[in-house]
Amino acid sequence: MKKSNSFLFKVGLTALVSGLLGGGIAYGGISLYQNYNPITSEVAAPVGSNSGGTTKTSSLKVNVQTQAETAFKDVKNSVVSVINLQKVSSSQDPFASLFGGSSSNSSKSSLETSSEGSGVIYKVSGNAAYIVTNNHVVSGSSALQVILSNGQKMQAKLVGKDSVTDLAVLKISSSKVTQVASFGDSSNIKVGETALAIGSPLGTNYATSLTQGIISATNRQVPLTTESGQATGNYASVIQTDAAINPGNSGGPLINLAGQVIGINSMKLSSDTSGTSVEGIGFAIPSNEVIKIINQLIKSGKIVRPALGIEYLDLSNISSSARKSTLKLPDDVTSGAAVMSVTANSPAANAGLKKYDVITELGGKKITNQDQIRNILYTYKLGDTVSLTYYRDGQKKTTNVKLTEESSQLKVNTNSSSK
Repeated sequence: MKKSNSFLFKVGLTALVSGLLGGGIAYGGISLYQNYNPITSEVAAPVGSNSGGTTKTSSLKVNVQTQAETAFKDVKNSVVSVINLQKVSSSQDPFASLFGGSSSNSSKSSLETSSEGSGVIYKVSGNAAYIVTNNHVVSGSSALQVILSNGQKMQAKLVGKDSVTDLAVLKISSSKVTQVASFGDSSNIKVGETALAIGSPLGTNYATSLTQGIISATNRQVPLTTESGQATGNYASVIQTDAAINPGNSGGPLINLAGQVIGINSMKLSSDTSGTSVEGIGFAIPSNEVIKIINQLIKSGKIVRPALGIEYLDLSNISSSARKSTLKLPDDVTSGAAVMSVTANSPAANAGLKKYDVITELGGKKITNQDQIRNILYTYKLGDTVSLTYYRDGQKKTTNVKLTEESSQLKVNTNSSSK
């Protein structure tokens, strides 16, 4: 483990002082010993029988109740463990016929625990209770189980999930539910305020564990990856906290001292690009984003996102000569996304965009790399109108795009960036 410089300094300093003192004693030890004899007599230890077995604990009771304890009590029974069950094939016993069974070597499938995560009950409606968790907690499941804080195990049904935001909604029977969490406004949180994380780190053996930290950053941009580690090109705006978040905490709530859910714990940074170990950097999806997504998931089971209907390239990937000869860009335009094709009857086509147009702003925000187009676009919904600034033949133009189509409705080339 890599230790901090201050720790090394303290260790080094302690060793240095000890060495000097030791050297001083050794250096003048003989003459000092010869001229100094402070012990003239010894005090004898008392004799007689010992009195024993009378030590007791103090009867003083200390009230250590804190805001953190109160907040935890307000939420803990709404936090659950989520069990991802997947089918595992196993061959039948070839000697089964000896005991009256089948001797067939055919395989059969059984459900086994693939992974464990956390979730939080946020709504009860009739006989159903709804749980928000992470998409990666439930991904690939053949069946799902939920374990309540009291140990009660229940079957869960997947209502909907979204890989872009890494959120999912589950449904269970409300018959055993005793507590429902409430959401706070994540736009009101401040750096330095206390944050509490609740969940099942390392699985159900540590269910309903509480860790405490602070809000380290309110709007940290982190790149999103697939479960295999592939970059998706999307970025998530998340809450950064130093409250301990470990495998199994995923999907559990990050709460404030009022006991309100301000985020859903999603990931942690365990090492940087050089492989250096990192501690105290965890991330949670802000509650305002969570509410927007889970409401759509309950309504339709999926998230519908608008698309422009174009294929494009980052301007930085286009040579300077091509920028001048083909795109005819002014020298001061150095960032943006060059349109390589436009899908017929798409929102972009209806707004007049053409091949070799260079988009520099979308929704009033500058495009510094091609990933921003997708990120900005995903903040809008179907039916919205977004302003778009672009260059054509060296001339700056502005248009409005009516977002009438979603990605699944547009046929695009999957070998290049498209939206």
